[in-house]
Amino acid sequence: MRNFFEFDRHGTSYRQEFLAGLTTFFTLSYIIVVNPAILEAAGMPRGASMTATILTAVFGTVLMGLYAKRPFAVAPYMGENAFIAYTVVKTLGYSWQTALGAILASGVLFTLITLTGARKWLAEAIPPTLKHSFAVGIGLFLAFLGLSNMGVVALGVPGAPVKLGDLTTIPVLCSLGGLALTGALLVRRVTGALVIGMAATTTLMLSLGLLQLPQTPFSLPPSVAPLWLQVDITGTLTWGFVGVILSVLVMDFVDTMGTLIGLSARARLLDENGNLPEIEKPMLVDALSTTAAALFGTTTAGVFIESASGIEQGGKTGFTALVVAGLFLLALFFAPILTIVPPQAYGPVLVLVGMFMIESAGYFDFNDYTELLPAFLTIVMMLFTFNIGVGITMGFISWVVIKALAGRFREINAGMTALAIISATFYIFYPYH
Repeated sequence: MRNFFEFDRHGTSYRQEFLAGLTTFFTLSYIIVVNPAILEAAGMPRGASMTATILTAVFGTVLMGLYAKRPFAVAPYMGENAFIAYTVVKTLGYSWQTALGAILASGVLFTLITLTGARKWLAEAIPPTLKHSFAVGIGLFLAFLGLSNMGVVALGVPGAPVKLGDLTTIPVLCSLGGLALTGALLVRRVTGALVIGMAATTTLMLSLGLLQLPQTPFSLPPSVAPLWLQVDITGTLTWGFVGVILSVLVMDFVDTMGTLIGLSARARLLDENGNLPEIEKPMLVDALSTTAAALFGTTTAGVFIESASGIEQGGKTGFTALVVAGLFLLALFFAPILTIVPPQAYGPVLVLVGMFMIESAGYFDFNDYTELLPAFLTIVMMLFTFNIGVGITMGFISWVVIKALAGRFREINAGMTALAIISATFYIFYPYH
């Protein structure tokens, strides 16, 4: 096993990889509850949806560990599930079975373009400054999400979208205490600081009666039968549904590419040209996971940005992913106990991971505005629209436009031109209402 994952070359160990996998799992385990809750709005049964969510995560993450050998967790995306539930089903009126048809179609198309090498070609066409802006933007996105989970920031009013949360409430104070404790452990270089912080905050909230232990720590998983193979292919064969498929396709493409490159930059897996060696492997895993997700009965799957938390704990190989997959498999039977970890406990982890990821800003050329402005637009649009895909597509389009306006046409390669055109379709078909 050590030789298979090249522990010595990566300077890692079983203990380090296990802690990384444990951290990643607890940071993203909220999807076990949140994903089914969102999809329930589309009429999908919550119990079966929970099982489908976990099975998709296990399938994709095992494949990521054994085939791509990367420390990334794969699970159903949290943005795409809301798009399917609230836009495709509730607003446009399609059935969730037909919506799953769009997921299946995008998965198959991604598999084909990955096998042809087109996705790798496009990924390597992205300039280094934009790649590092993905990492910075995702880091700030995570920090904002973490502060929201902690209750430190809250929804505001028109004209002031966010505001300071109520810092006098006990749950928020517990979360702030967890942030302080985790920060202190990081300063002292304590291994497993993020896991210790989450565990301590959860234990404190249990002792204060803010959380309740379940009556039983384990249960048999709900049957996935109501969702298994319920894909409606014929319903997708209409002209009006083309926009839905394209939207899913572009959202998955930009989210996965940006997350994959951003995480790889933080994990120092990029080469001297800013490219991820053998990027086609994790991309193929993403494509196959999305295909499997539709068959299991859930939405688009791909590399999760919360994998950054495990990377910060030293995860460097696919063994980290196998640990995450194993814990997801256990979650099928221990969901009652595992899902008590509250947002106030994992929120501080997201904030600290965001802090780590802004290191990539050091790679920006602040004297070249044709590089700096697109990077800046990527970051702020990602954060202020609360949509990773919007930030990344805006970065692609603005980079090409600004380079052209500056007369630097020789720097615009065919791959970036293609990405800008693909990104433009995102805004054409984006559901603005």
